[in-house]
Amino acid sequence: MNPVLDVSGRLAKMPVEAGTPVSYTLKIGDTRVPLNDLIGHAVQIDFDGAIRCIHCDRVTKKSFSQGFCYPCFKRLAACDTCIMSPEKCHYHLGTCREPEWGETHCMTGHVVYLANSSGLKVGITRASQVPTRWIDQGAVEAIPMLRVNTRQLAGFAEVACKQHVADRTNWRAMLKGGVAPLDLYQERADLLAKIGPELAELRAEHGEDAIQVAEDDSLTLGYPVEIWPDKVKSHNLDKTPSVQGTLEGIKGQYLMLDTGVINIRKYTAYQVRLQVFSPVAK
Repeated sequence: MNPVLDVSGRLAKMPVEAGTPVSYTLKIGDTRVPLNDLIGHAVQIDFDGAIRCIHCDRVTKKSFSQGFCYPCFKRLAACDTCIMSPEKCHYHLGTCREPEWGETHCMTGHVVYLANSSGLKVGITRASQVPTRWIDQGAVEAIPMLRVNTRQLAGFAEVACKQHVADRTNWRAMLKGGVAPLDLYQERADLLAKIGPELAELRAEHGEDAIQVAEDDSLTLGYPVEIWPDKVKSHNLDKTPSVQGTLEGIKGQYLMLDTGVINIRKYTAYQVRLQVFSPVAK
């Protein structure tokens, strides 16, 4: 069977657009593939063994921090430990790997939020990344809780929240669908009360205006999924470089095939070939 689409190039995180449902695009090299219309189609993804750093384009045997070669991983601020643990930000000490990058990515407004992806979780993101961050995590609903001046302040607030609420998503539960609804307005009020003393300390040190309680409404999100899997099995391009299956849905950064799911973000910088075939008549 001849493919109706055949493209090759370096894989990248899927751009998303909030809607009913969320709209997905697959980036392969310079090609942009609208994915929602391909649900029900047979697809094949072949990894050719090459990984090219998303920063310097160097060929690397292993991807670090989702798409970087090792030298860039060690050098770039985007790969520093404070990205995963923002409370450890050291910009104020004058030791940021890339101060200009830190100014635009860390020393700017952030949102501390609550989301329901596989249950209640707390998270942080740059204000400019709402609601993209929520979609990437597969949240069915999310609500801002705090607006803060810097990434480090968001990290401090998140640390306080983690004493009461999880900060991770159970990706297998998220991909099964059927996530139980939550009253995020009430959860926000309850958590703000619990971390009140910590917020008072942060305001005393950084200023009253540095941390503001958000009063935004929640956002409900739906995803283009035709069939939810009963059991979640993941594909691994490093072990099995050729993946085939019928695309049954998309959620978070996952393609959901009838043969298993594949986390596209995990394989950022991988050189792949994508073939799409016409749906098989049922």
